[in-house]
Amino acid sequence: MQQTKPPQTIDDYISGFNPDIQERLRILRTTIKKAAPAAEEKISYGMPAFTLKGMLVYFAAHTKHIGFYPFTTAIAAFREELSAFKTAKGTVQFPNDNPLPLELISEIIRFRVEENLYKAEIKAAKKKKK
Repeated sequence: MQQTKPPQTIDDYISGFNPDIQERLRILRTTIKKAAPAAEEKISYGMPAFTLKGMLVYFAAHTKHIGFYPFTTAIAAFREELSAFKTAKGTVQFPNDNPLPLELISEIIRFRVEENLYKAEIKAAKKKKK
């Protein structure tokens, strides 16, 4: 990444990479937007992020992979489907020399949307009780 100042938008972030990585990042961004059309884009912690009733997902380009950060609950829920990839507590690495698993990413995003909406409902119900 050749950027000297922190990106202000996802477009700024993507433009700091070579064309091959830019294309992967654009595809990932589009996949997320299709799976969560009501989500809003932002830069958080210097990375592209999407929010919907709270933080939904982050992603970032690295030397050999795209880091995808859908939180621990999604990693646990999709453990079997993600077994072909390197994962950690709240992250998965998609190697740059393999195609992105777009359908799996879409499923994870839809899971996160449902999770955030459910949490928002619970929070709203608790507020009503007060």
